[in-house]
Amino acid sequence: MLKNPENLKIINIINKEVARQQSDINLIASENYVDPIILEITGSVLTNKYAEGYPEKRYYGGCKFVDEAELLGIKYCKELFKAEYANIQPHSGSQANLAAYFSLINPGDTILGMSLSDGGHLTHGHKVSFSGKFYNSISYGVDPKTEMLNYDHILELAKKYNPKLIVCGASAYSKIIDFKKLSEIAKSVNAYLLADIAHIAGLVATGLHPSPLKYADIVTSTTHKTLRGPRGGLILSNNKELGEKIDKAVMPGTQGGPLMHVIAAKAAAFELALKPEFKEYQKQILKNSKTMANKFMDLGYKIVSNGTDNHLFMIDLRPINSTGTEIELLLSKIGITVNRNSIPNDPQKPWITSGIRIGTPAITTKGFKESECIEIVNLIHEAIINKNNINKLNLIKEKALNLAKLFKLNYYNLNNFNKNLKSLNQL
Repeated sequence: MLKNPENLKIINIINKEVARQQSDINLIASENYVDPIILEITGSVLTNKYAEGYPEKRYYGGCKFVDEAELLGIKYCKELFKAEYANIQPHSGSQANLAAYFSLINPGDTILGMSLSDGGHLTHGHKVSFSGKFYNSISYGVDPKTEMLNYDHILELAKKYNPKLIVCGASAYSKIIDFKKLSEIAKSVNAYLLADIAHIAGLVATGLHPSPLKYADIVTSTTHKTLRGPRGGLILSNNKELGEKIDKAVMPGTQGGPLMHVIAAKAAAFELALKPEFKEYQKQILKNSKTMANKFMDLGYKIVSNGTDNHLFMIDLRPINSTGTEIELLLSKIGITVNRNSIPNDPQKPWITSGIRIGTPAITTKGFKESECIEIVNLIHEAIINKNNINKLNLIKEKALNLAKLFKLNYYNLNNFNKNLKSLNQL
């Protein structure tokens, strides 16, 4: 073991990232800040344990305690989502989706999923993803006028292409998803329904968004974003027979040894999400999101689908003759982080885009409420109208930094790393 691990160059880089997260106003919808205990668990000695297989069915010895950890995580996950079956081994949401595909259909089968440009995800059938390479992928989008899902059109596509699997869920869609209606569409063409709730999992778990568990054959999710856990994935189902197929699709089908330190951190996140204060946190996410979207509209900005029902929304920048790339870079200069995002019928290339995506999970974790959200919108608006005025941008940056300073994360500085190691060695 190193005598002075704090001298490693990577420690300095991580500490700079700690400082960035403290001073940054983070509006990326797919990011969040975990509880400090989840950081500790993710960096715990469980990272040393290889545990290929499942609890009580491992291919390695010495798995008694990691078995307990995974079983506890499964228990809390099933309780949280009211599911009959849960697999918490997927390393990511994309790998959860890969295993779900493998457990339901065969390569070459037709799938019908939401297009990336209209708010879907790469793994819902995009041609550069396994989902578009292994399967015959057909996409549905949103209505050009309402910018919301048109279930009648989805039904038309289902009848025309007769898919074996319909995929629903989104990474950039701000309205409630009607899982019941999608289930009816899937059943009408004898297709499976896969619901990817990676973005809205926290809202679903607390009853603030309808749950797909009653309607979908398989539900997948990430464990970060609104769920505020470590980065990873999970798979749910109320069909125990499918559970056996899912287990095999995860391991050995698509993964080897599970990340036991992350699985233990997932267990902690699920337990925290079962507490009453987690629902209050989700309610505040919604309040903040709606407040920001409404304030932007009051200032004359075009919001995709004219508002939001969840934790995110998109701003259409075409009316102000700007692009997602331009505004993302502009806001980064004043300490506000967003991501450029395609909008429905976007004329720009995917790496340019005509929109930005705004999300409120991270700032809500820091403690921002409605009044601060209005202040953030005003700062963004000031930056946009003064984008060519360096002096004014510097003043706006100072305002943003002062606002960020009011809400600090209770995280540890890795300069204390060596001290922590000494205490561990005394155990």
